[in-house]
Amino acid sequence: MDNLSNYVLISAILFSLGLFGVITRRNGVAVLMGVELILNSANVNFLAFARFGGMNMSGHVYALFVIVLAAAEAAVALAIIINIFNNFRTINVDDVSELKQ
Repeated sequence: MDNLSNYVLISAILFSLGLFGVITRRNGVAVLMGVELILNSANVNFLAFARFGGMNMSGHVYALFVIVLAAAEAAVALAIIINIFNNFRTINVDDVSELKQ
């Protein structure tokens, strides 16, 4: 019951849901949630391959690095979304077309 293919399947499902969320959502926070799902699917893969590949610590180190990267990305992206909301009174990424000018 506990084999690598189960973890890869869960990771693929998480990645698909995250990609669907990034592509279809207009809300900036929902897009960030999709990116977080994609990063979590990468973490599941890192840890699964580390576990079934000889219990080495490299997968754990990479997963920790991805968690730190996701925290930094969330902080910067939320600051950008708050700034967009203060200037345009919306968090829909399609409505903010004045940023191109």
